[in-house]
Amino acid sequence: MTDETFTEPEARRQLNATRLWLVLAGLVLVVTAAALGAWAFSLGDEPFAIDLWWNTLVVSWESSFMLGFSLFMNFVGGGWFGVLVVPVGSALALLVAGHRWAAFYLLVALILSAGLVQILKHLFGRIRPEEIIVLSDHGSFPSGHVANAATMSVAFLVIFPRLWVFIVGTAWVALMALSRTYVHAHWLSDTLGGACVGGGAALIVAALFVARLAVEDRARTATALTGRA
Repeated sequence: MTDETFTEPEARRQLNATRLWLVLAGLVLVVTAAALGAWAFSLGDEPFAIDLWWNTLVVSWESSFMLGFSLFMNFVGGGWFGVLVVPVGSALALLVAGHRWAAFYLLVALILSAGLVQILKHLFGRIRPEEIIVLSDHGSFPSGHVANAATMSVAFLVIFPRLWVFIVGTAWVALMALSRTYVHAHWLSDTLGGACVGGGAALIVAALFVARLAVEDRARTATALTGRA
């Protein structure tokens, strides 16, 4: 399952064009996140106006349901469970389903995403909202929880390009962002930066795996058709 499978000139051109698009789109997202972080850093401890507005808005949404939901998302999206159990469990599920390269791609994308998040956190060292009600590490920008959610969502969309995967993934990222601001672990702009970093990392890594993923998918389709014959 290598690039040599794409021997036809047109197929090779399409593969290279896809790789270029994935890398460029991923870089644009990561650079956008870095630029947003630099902008926030230039303001010192003063948040963006939209951050203050959103923070005030979620304070007015006091609800036991929202608190419980947000604490649940805090657990599943980060810490030992979100960083180890969810990624490894997802990769194992892909392996069991016969998606070997997809499992490898997902893990590499998550590792790159986590690395970029930590670099930006230590580079900008943004202060978290004073109202924070959960334990978190240093650096508010970008949101690691949202970055992780975005990486998973985009990676699964690359592996399974279906409308329902896009809808579920988008909803997951949006709900994670909402939960992170509800517990005041992040400013709204932190979640936007996290989404850009996570999505960008998944697209960049996809460029390295797109050929193998395509061949793996074709092989599984052919096997399924042969089994039905």
